Amino acid sequence: MPKVRANNLTMNYDQQGAGDPLILFPYTSADHACYAFQVAEYAKHFTCISLDPRGAGETDKPDGVYSTELFADDVAAFMDALSIPRAHIFGLSLGAAVGMWLGAKYPAKVRTLSLHSAWPRTDAFLKSVVEGWRVMAAADSIADLVVLGIFPWCLTPELYATKPNYVQSLADFVRSRPAQPVDAFLRQTDAVLAHDVESQLGRIGAPTQISFGRQDQLTSTRFAERLTSGIRGSELVIFEGCAHATIYERTEEFNRRTLAFLTKSR
Repeated sequence: MPKVRANNLTMNYDQQGAGDPLILFPYTSADHACYAFQVAEYAKHFTCISLDPRGAGETDKPDGVYSTELFADDVAAFMDALSIPRAHIFGLSLGAAVGMWLGAKYPAKVRTLSLHSAWPRTDAFLKSVVEGWRVMAAADSIADLVVLGIFPWCLTPELYATKPNYVQSLADFVRSRPAQPVDAFLRQTDAVLAHDVESQLGRIGAPTQISFGRQDQLTSTRFAERLTSGIRGSELVIFEGCAHATIYERTEEFNRRTLAFLTKSR
């Protein structure tokens, strides 16, 4: 995998495809491979650059306070290091939170924003859930935490019932990736708990697609009006029969509808 120095980090990334650059930022605890189902399609149209963020995968995991704004600074520095002046920016969950900061703080670098399962500011419910994950992280296996503690918030009960082998394959995938240290997970979730980009939404000028899973509880459609009214001209997509991880529950529909947005905005 290629690596580059940016913002005092050695950052690991994967690059596939050809065309305009599309940068994909992972969700909490994940590395670049989490978007494999999307990159397989997107790379037919774009140069897909999937990152390992600070604290995960094979990117450095320094001490210190992490924030969603700092992650955005990392992406901006990464783009400078690779001489990418402007790119489509894509993220789910934590990746969407980072995307909003990037669009607000570095608008000239953002061609479009794809914000999936996003939220403008962490509320009491989301804080309670994430604090529970942090307690479970004391078991010292972040992969087990993800599979046993986070998956049930990200996938619907129906998926567990109808596609148990598929859910198991997702669990096997998580356990196959580079292990995240507990302290790095805690620093990443510090960023989630402190996330607040709401006052910056009006600075986002790039064409933006916002999506939610209808059955998501973590970042539910309770956030939809605040995001769509805050980001002028944004479009809203709701995926039926999905929880937080729409990219895994409605993969074909998700790829089709998100790719339609990306290609029309080239």
